[in-house]
Amino acid sequence: MINELNKRIITSVISFVIFLLIIYSHSSVFGISLLIFAFIICIEFKNILIKIVGDLYLPSAKFNSKFFVLMCVPFLYMFFIFGLSTFDIYKIGGPTFFLFIISICFFTDIGGYVVGKTIGGKKLTKISPNKTLSGSIGSFLFSIIPLIIFININNFQLKLEINTVILCLLISLVSQIGDLFISFLKRKAKIKDTGNILPGHGGLLDRTDGIIFAIPFSKLLLNFI
Repeated sequence: MINELNKRIITSVISFVIFLLIIYSHSSVFGISLLIFAFIICIEFKNILIKIVGDLYLPSAKFNSKFFVLMCVPFLYMFFIFGLSTFDIYKIGGPTFFLFIISICFFTDIGGYVVGKTIGGKKLTKISPNKTLSGSIGSFLFSIIPLIIFININNFQLKLEINTVILCLLISLVSQIGDLFISFLKRKAKIKDTGNILPGHGGLLDRTDGIIFAIPFSKLLLNFI
């Protein structure tokens, strides 16, 4: 039997390889994959919403206007704000630059986990009891690592400057806020995971909660750099 840790590691490695294959493939493959990703996220969000406002969701009813309006928000956001922002960054900056933006979010999560577990200390918020102030600081510090790595890649658009460091820190901040927001919704819904599509990790939304907010924000920031 594969224990939980090994399951998480195997899933992470496979997911990362698939992710690299997608972003370095043809733009049409990236676009289709993005649509599938957005659709799955919306389905997982629907499951959260059902748990939170279950009395509004009446499967036997022909049409429930309140539930329909609530579901319109994540669908519109994922397809028209997140989706378009993601594709714009990918098309304008290229696969490597897109990977850089995603890496800021990944390292934000890693920094929060590693530093939070190592140092511990004061809890950051009641929304997510496992998150600590030290973990949040670790997230900010680790978010700069992708910049240090990627500036050594030929033809990379950014340099190690104060404005690019601030870019990383701001993206990290929004990623952390997005993580807390989804944690708040899961807490309200009284669920641990948003789905089970990723063995050992839960749903796609569990692993990309910060990313879906950080990418549109990144697109906005890039207009000023």
